[in-house]
Formats: sequence, structure tokens, C-alpha cells
Amino acid sequence: MPSIFTLIIDGEIPSYKVHEDNKTLAIMDINPIQYGQILVIPKIEVPTIWDMDSDSYQALMDTVQRAGQSIRRVFKNKAKVGVMVEGLEVTDHAHVKVFPFSSLAEYHASPDINNKPNNKELEELAKRLAF
Repeated sequence: MPSIFTLIIDGEIPSYKVHEDNKTLAIMDINPIQYGQILVIPKIEVPTIWDMDSDSYQALMDTVQRAGQSIRRVFKNKAKVGVMVEGLEVTDHAHVKVFPFSSLAEYHASPDINNKPNNKELEELAKRLAF
């Protein structure tokens, strides 16, 4: 069975795209650690980034860098851009979380999975963050 991310990549589940190329997809996270979080997903379905071939890994990290640069451009009020590779929610498809933060507490915050995403707001933010 394909992962939820493969279903998003294939267009079977809607998402708010920030960037797409032939090897990666960057989308808004509907359950972010911090507002403005982008998920960067390789288009190949592998359980961890350590399972990726070198070209796919480099493409993923290039997109992660560009996502971070975009977050810095849009969230000037935040001191840092965090990156997490943890695979706790979706364990069967590698992905990287990229998000703005200013404090250690913000970095270590947990997503509020009970919070309903604001679709209009996510759509607008995806446009502002697009690269």
C-alpha cells in the first residue's frame, strides 16, 4: 500500500504545494510544530533518508535548503529555521520538516493534532513561501 506521501505526490490527496521538481515535493504541513512548517518529501518511497541513493538524497537536501531560505524570507520575525528528520508520524516514507522558530521551546513543541487546519490560510501561505 502506498504511503500517505505517495498518495499526495500522485495527486490522490490534496496538498498545498510550495515547490515541486522531478525528485522532490515541498508542501505545507497541516499539523506543524510551528506555523509555517514545510514538509520536504522525496518522490521515491523509502523509509529513511539513509535508504536513499546519493542523487535523491542530494536533491532532497537541496530542496530543504531552498525551503529554509524561503522561510527566512517570509518569517523575518523568527530568529532561526529548524530542520527535523524524525519519521515518527509517517514512518514508511522519508521526509524533512523545515520550520521557523525563535526559542528552544518553539523548536521542541509538539504539533496540535486536534487543531483543524485553516485551508484558506495554508493556501495563501504556500503561495508566499513558493520557490
